Amino acid sequence: MDKIATNNRSWDVLLLGGASGTGKTSASYPLARRFAVGITEVDDLFIVLERLTTPAQHPVLHYSRTNPEAAQLPAEQIVEHLIAIGRVLSRGITAVIANHLDTQTPMVLEGDFLLPELLARPEEAKAPNTDRVRGVFLYEPDERQLRRNLSVREPEAGEQAKRARVSWLYGQWLKAESERFGAAALPARPWETLLDRISEAMERRSIAQG
Repeated sequence: MDKIATNNRSWDVLLLGGASGTGKTSASYPLARRFAVGITEVDDLFIVLERLTTPAQHPVLHYSRTNPEAAQLPAEQIVEHLIAIGRVLSRGITAVIANHLDTQTPMVLEGDFLLPELLARPEEAKAPNTDRVRGVFLYEPDERQLRRNLSVREPEAGEQAKRARVSWLYGQWLKAESERFGAAALPARPWETLLDRISEAMERRSIAQG
């Protein structure tokens, strides 16, 4: 049996964010099993919104598909675009969070587009128990490790230097934003202790709030 007892869970929604290649997805499913909660991937919300809207309605969501040159942008501009997507999605994500708090249905919400600012208790939530939301954002300090991670995950994609650069820059931004908004920012490695470190970080935040 897992060492973390599910009946000691002090949260209802865990936001597990981080750049591509940091191991979010690999950690999210074991975490959901550990705490016996559901899991939702933000990528699915992005896909739904992209299909249900037009480029005129939400140009940010459609930019990469409607502008083939987007892949050639400098890494810094690609990071800015990732942040912009996260902000477009934030209102919908906030509604999902509020619904799970209102219905007391715990979950892990995982994805690249989660931003630490979601923990700023936006007005749309209108939920009295938003202290039941935790945020953990993973980052990888070593850009070369990100390149290796992405190459193993997607060997058919070839050289991953630029994607690794984007992930590293985005991870550094998420780390700084986590400090601003009271989320935990954790290095992804060592892998073997990641689940325990995430669990401990959530509980430390609960104690600090109390």
